[in-house]
Amino acid sequence: MIGNGIDDEDKWLAEGIAGIQHNAFYMHRAMDSNNLREALKYSAQLLSELRTSRLSPHKYYELYMRAFDELRRLEMFFKEEDRHGCSIVDLYELVQHAGNLLPRLDADTVMDAVDFVLQNFGEMNKLWVRMQPQLRPSIGLSGLQGPGWVKEKQDKERKELRDLVGKNLHVLSQIEGVDLEMYKDTVLPRVLEQIVNCKDELAQYYLMDCIIQVFPDEYHLQTLEALLGACPQLQPNVDIKTVLSQLMERLSNYAASSPEVLPEFLQVEAFARLSSAIGKVIEAQVDMPIVGAITLYVSLLTFTLRVHPDRLDYVDQVLGECVKKLSGKAKLEESRATKQVVALLSAPLEKYNDIVTALTLSNYPRVMDYLDNGTNKVMAMVIIQSIMKTNTCISTAEKVDVLFELIKGLIKDLDGTSVDELDEEDFKEEQNSVARLIHMLHNEDPEEMLKIIYTLKKHIMAGGPKRLPFTIPPVVFSTLKLVRRLHGQDGEVVGEEVSATPKKIFQLLSQVIDVLSSVQSPELALRLYLQCAEAANDADLEPVAYEFFTQAFMLYEEEVADSKAQVTAIHLIIGTLQRMNIFGVENRDTLTHKATGYSAKLLKKPDQCRAVYACSHLFWIDDQDGVKDGERVMLCLKRSLRIANAAQQMAAVTRGSSGSVILFVEILNKYIYFFEKGNPQVTSTAIESLIELIRTEKQSDHITPDPASDAFFASTLRYIQFQKQKGGTMGEKYAAINL
Repeated sequence: MIGNGIDDEDKWLAEGIAGIQHNAFYMHRAMDSNNLREALKYSAQLLSELRTSRLSPHKYYELYMRAFDELRRLEMFFKEEDRHGCSIVDLYELVQHAGNLLPRLDADTVMDAVDFVLQNFGEMNKLWVRMQPQLRPSIGLSGLQGPGWVKEKQDKERKELRDLVGKNLHVLSQIEGVDLEMYKDTVLPRVLEQIVNCKDELAQYYLMDCIIQVFPDEYHLQTLEALLGACPQLQPNVDIKTVLSQLMERLSNYAASSPEVLPEFLQVEAFARLSSAIGKVIEAQVDMPIVGAITLYVSLLTFTLRVHPDRLDYVDQVLGECVKKLSGKAKLEESRATKQVVALLSAPLEKYNDIVTALTLSNYPRVMDYLDNGTNKVMAMVIIQSIMKTNTCISTAEKVDVLFELIKGLIKDLDGTSVDELDEEDFKEEQNSVARLIHMLHNEDPEEMLKIIYTLKKHIMAGGPKRLPFTIPPVVFSTLKLVRRLHGQDGEVVGEEVSATPKKIFQLLSQVIDVLSSVQSPELALRLYLQCAEAANDADLEPVAYEFFTQAFMLYEEEVADSKAQVTAIHLIIGTLQRMNIFGVENRDTLTHKATGYSAKLLKKPDQCRAVYACSHLFWIDDQDGVKDGERVMLCLKRSLRIANAAQQMAAVTRGSSGSVILFVEILNKYIYFFEKGNPQVTSTAIESLIELIRTEKQSDHITPDPASDAFFASTLRYIQFQKQKGGTMGEKYAAINL
C-alpha cells in the first residue's frame, strides 16, 4: 500500500506539472502578442494547479517552484509598461478579480524579500509543529495500532516539511544584501522569536542547529548575546548541549583559521558569554545528565584553548566549574561521563604539549579526584606518556608534589583496592612507566634536587611491597647522580635540617633501600647497597662505603636463601669489591675475608670453585699498587683446585662418572692471567703441572666426553703456543712453559 501511495503522488505531481506547462505555453504566447488579458487569464489558470492537498510538502514545493519559475516572465512583462500600455496601478486593480494569487510583493527591495521568506518560514514551521501529534498513532479498542504504512507516510511528510523549513533559513543566508546589520536587527530576532514561541522541542533543536550551520561564523560572533539568550528559554528536553557544543566548535575553528579575528572575540567577551550561557542552561535543565554538563565544559575548554591559549585562568575556571558540577558525587559511574572527564583533562595536555603548564592549574587535580580508580590510572598513564613524548623535565619539588598527586592511582592503592586484583602485565607496565617518569625529575641546583628526592620519597614509600621494587631503584639512581655532582662541593642547608652533602644523602639512601629488605626483595636491596658503596668510594667516604658493604653482607647472610640467588649475589659482591680503591688494609682484609668465606660455603661445589677463583682478583689489582698479594692469589687458586677435585669425586660417587674437566680448564686460564700480570707465585712449572693434570683427567675412563671443555682446553693451549711464538718479553716468558 505504501508503494501505491507513492506512485499516486508521483502521478498527481506529473499531472500538476503538465497543467502548469500547458497554461504557461499559452501565457507566453499571449505575452508575445502583447495580449495582457489573455496572459492574465492563463497565468491564473496556471496558479490554479497549486490548489491541491494531495501532495506531500516536498512534492508540493517542487510544484510550487515550477509555477514560480514560469511567473518570472510574467513579472518582466508587467514591468514593460510601454508594451502593454497599462500602468502598475491599473494592473493591481485588474488582478484583484483573480481568484488564484501568490503572496504579492508590492515593492522590490531586499527587506521585502526577507519579509516574504520569514513569513513563509513562520507558516511552514507552524504547519510542521501542528503535524507532530499525528505522529502519535492512536490505539483502537482492539489495542492494535493503525496501519504501519500510515505512520511511515506521516513521518516521511514531516521530515520533508522539516527540510523545507530549514531551506527557508538557507535562502535567507543566501539573499544578497542580508548583511550583518540586517541579520542582527531583523533576521535573527524574528527567527529566534519563532523558535522560542513554537514550544516544540524537536523544532527548537533543529532550527537552532540550522541557524548555527547556515549563517556565517562572523555573524554568530557579533550576535552571540542574542543567540545565547534564547538557549535557556527553550523547552527543558531540547538537546541544547549539542547546539552549544556545535556553536563553540564553529567559533573555535573560525578563530583558528582566522587569527586576525581574535581581537573581536575579546571585544564581544565571547568566553564570558559562553561560560555564563552554559551555567544558565545547566541551571535551567535540572534533569540534564552529568554527561551532558561535562560535554558542555569539554566544548568550552576546547574553545578556550583555541581562542585564548594564553589565558590559563580561563582554563582553570572551566575546570573549576566542572568541579562544582561534580561535587556531591563520590565517583563517576557512567562510562560516557567518565570518557568526557578524561577528554576534559587531556585537552590541556594536547594543547600545551607540556605537563608543567597543566601542573599550574589548581583545579586540574580536583577534577581527577572524581575519576574512578581504573580511569584515574588510565589518566595517570596519559599524563606520563605526555611527559615522555615531549621529554619534559619536572624541575621543582612543588611541581613533583602536584604531579605525583595526579598519578597517585599508580603510586598506591586507592580506596581499599588491592594490588593483587590487578592484571600482572598491566601492573608491570604501569610501574615501569612510573620508574621512567622518575628519571624525568631533575634540577641542576643541588638544593632543589634534594627537595625533589625527599618529595619523591614521601610519595613512593606508600606504594606497598609490590610497587617498591619498581620505584625505589630509579629513586636510588637519581640520588646517586646528585651525589656524584656534589663530590668536592660544599653542601648548603635546604630546610628541615637537611643538608645537600654526600654524607647526608647517603643516610637517606640507606633508609630508602632498607625498606626493600622488609618487603621481600633482599636481592634487589643488596644490588643497590653495592651501587651506593661504589658511589661512596668515588666520593672518598670510606666509612660510608664500608657500612654499605656491611649492609650487603647482612642481607646475604640473613635474607638471601635461594642457592642461585646466593651465587649471583656473591659474584656481585666480589666484582664491586674489586673496583673499590678507598679501603685501608684493615677494612679491605675484613671484607675480602668475608667474601672468600661465603664463596667457599656455596651449596654446589662448581659454584664454590668459581666463586673462590673469582676471589683471587681481590688480591691483585693492576691500578692499585698496595693490592698485589701474589701469595694470597695462589692460595685462592689452589683452594679452587681442591674444590674442583672434590667436585669430580662427588660426581663419581653420585653419578658413576667424574664429569667434565671444565673447572680445571677455567682455573688454568686464571693461572695464565696472573702469569701474564707478573705474579711471582704463578710459575711456568705450576702451569705445566695443571696442564698435565687436565690431560690425565681427560684420559680417565670416568670422564664424560664434553666437546665444549675439549674445545676450551685446545683453545687455551693454542693461546699459549701463540704467545711462545710472539717473541719479545712476553714470548720469552711463555717460552719457559713446556707443552
